[in-house]
Amino acid sequence: MSIEILQVGPLLPSVEQVLNATYTVHRLWQAADRNALLAEIAPRVRAIATSGNAGASAALVDALPKLEIVSCFGVGVDAIDTAHCQKKGVIVANTPDVLTDEVADLAIGLTLATLRRIPQGDAFVRAGQWPGGKFPLTDKLGGKTMGILGFGRIGQAIGQRAEAFGVTVVHSGPRDKGTGHRYYADLAEMAAAVDILMIACPGGPETEKLVDAQVIAALGAKGYLINIARGSVVDEPVLVEALVQGKLKGAGLDVFVNEPQVPEALFKLENVVLQPHVGSATNQTRAAMGDLVVRNLAAHFAGQPLPARYC
Repeated sequence: MSIEILQVGPLLPSVEQVLNATYTVHRLWQAADRNALLAEIAPRVRAIATSGNAGASAALVDALPKLEIVSCFGVGVDAIDTAHCQKKGVIVANTPDVLTDEVADLAIGLTLATLRRIPQGDAFVRAGQWPGGKFPLTDKLGGKTMGILGFGRIGQAIGQRAEAFGVTVVHSGPRDKGTGHRYYADLAEMAAAVDILMIACPGGPETEKLVDAQVIAALGAKGYLINIARGSVVDEPVLVEALVQGKLKGAGLDVFVNEPQVPEALFKLENVVLQPHVGSATNQTRAAMGDLVVRNLAAHFAGQPLPARYC
């Protein structure tokens, strides 16, 4: 009999095709009665296939006594109760590295789009406004200082790209990464010293509302905030108020607290560029992420080291 796994939510068709051919897959999100499904399959399910958004709660882990591994499509595991998984002896695997370049590229693209107001310029031309007058001047990226909150794989990749544009890079986080870039233990102090605050840290309880009113005030009317991490890292109502009142110069946002719901006040602002959480959303990168989900599961059941074990 094939190994039985629980798929929490939809994944790429290519991933689902491999899972269906390899395992007996139970689809939780399609169940008319999820509790009944879990009760029926609980004695047999050995793995969960999920995504960074769908995650795996402590209650779900507890409902599956034979669970051995959670394989996540995404680098962020804040929606997975990793501490509970460790307590229960359940492995968590994710998909780091394969999406680092893509997210870093979008971070720089979003920064340029925000400072140079690229979407607004496009709308200006399309609306036929150019013959009536010139588009307003925008800000130069080169010469700015970027403070990166979260200087891990993605943060450092963003920093490398920013430096190619003539940007000075500093960072903040739990510890100095020892890269030679100036380190700020105090986030508000860094925010006061930079032109651009780039958020690239993990989500989860430890970073919830880390970018609070004090940090946003320190960044101030001269500063730009770019977030390609998690919406939860920012106190979103405070951010929206600062943008509406002109207490920040601008923002580029790929993530939001209650996505896909976005604060409507942002829609009318000319100093904001919005994206629908597409940091890693290219055909090539998503395919690589899906492949890693499959390989993590295959390695586990073959008794081999996982390509990307989180904990």
